[in-house]
Amino acid sequence: MVKKSSGAKPSRPPPPRAATSGISGSAAGAGAGQGAAGTGKETAETPSADEIRAQQRLLNVFNDTFRDVLTRDDFGAVLQQVKGALYRRDFETAFSAEHFLEVYAARYSPPRALCYARVLAHVSGHLASVLDDAVASAGYGDEVERGRASPTVDLEEETSAGAAALRMLAIGGGAAEVVAFGEHLRRIGSAVVGDLTLLDVGPWREVIRKLQLGLTTPPVLSKYASAAAKVANAALVEPAERLRSTFVQQDVLELDRGGLSKLLGPTPLLVTMLFTLNELYTSGGVGKTTAFLRNLAVAIPAGSLLLVVDSPGSYSEAAVGKEAKKYPMQWLLDHTLLQADKLPSDGCTWEKLESHDSVWFRHPEGLRYSIELHDMRYQLHLYRACPRSSD
Repeated sequence: MVKKSSGAKPSRPPPPRAATSGISGSAAGAGAGQGAAGTGKETAETPSADEIRAQQRLLNVFNDTFRDVLTRDDFGAVLQQVKGALYRRDFETAFSAEHFLEVYAARYSPPRALCYARVLAHVSGHLASVLDDAVASAGYGDEVERGRASPTVDLEEETSAGAAALRMLAIGGGAAEVVAFGEHLRRIGSAVVGDLTLLDVGPWREVIRKLQLGLTTPPVLSKYASAAAKVANAALVEPAERLRSTFVQQDVLELDRGGLSKLLGPTPLLVTMLFTLNELYTSGGVGKTTAFLRNLAVAIPAGSLLLVVDSPGSYSEAAVGKEAKKYPMQWLLDHTLLQADKLPSDGCTWEKLESHDSVWFRHPEGLRYSIELHDMRYQLHLYRACPRSSD
């Protein structure tokens, strides 16, 4: 159930919870298939036949990209090492080596990618307005934007004549985000190209390159494939130049306003934090994360969207103060963004467009993947950056 905010200041926080031991979710699958208590009505969407076919194509991209990884003799052993590091919150170990990242991407990213693709489809109406604003501002296509370095695509190649560009900055983004963004481009049609920047502390560059190749290259068919199958065989995103990506290995909490402005650019875009914000609060601290959100309000172009998806309920809480009392991530976020008088005066204010306390993403029967796919539950919050009024 969608609850639309009026944009008023958030109410006082709920009674704080005492700190508890253990982990309230992990980067490997917080909220996935677990019975966390949500704070609102739970909702779920039934996928159409077309969406199920699209989901299978995304799974095929992961299967084809990581076929050698999934069939490796030590896959299970490496997966246990990754899971152990995630449980200890030792993210430096979990994401320090390429073979760890490949195992993580093969195991945990496919269900996330399917879920994120559903989320992008859900907010597509809002994304259309971002695209319109970006085209109207005429910031795209200039030499600065075309000259950005990319590990995957030569941005010196000219964009198709007349194509509009949808930009997205995925903070904490990796394998799941690039696949979901590719699926969104496929769904909205060839009149739009996509420019995706992924920022994370882990070295995801090579994993992203491989997945982008899988998205923009026709799958390999069996030598026994029919003539009709060969004619119909196509890449998920065509031509390959429609999907442009840049990976930046950086801790977002260490970026100042100038660094954020350089990443965000001059035209409206979508900024995502998908299962990232609560990790920033808990690992980076409430103070540093709040400072980042305040800087974001200054650096982000008006008309941009901020999309936050994370684990629901008690799985997304952060400790505040010396007593380490727990407050919901959603309240901390609203407390920072929706009090205009507390935001920097030279930045944007925020309008809350949508808020879902608890949404189930369930995989339909019949999907094929090398590993069992787990259902997941999430909360979703969508905001628009608004220019301050002259008065």
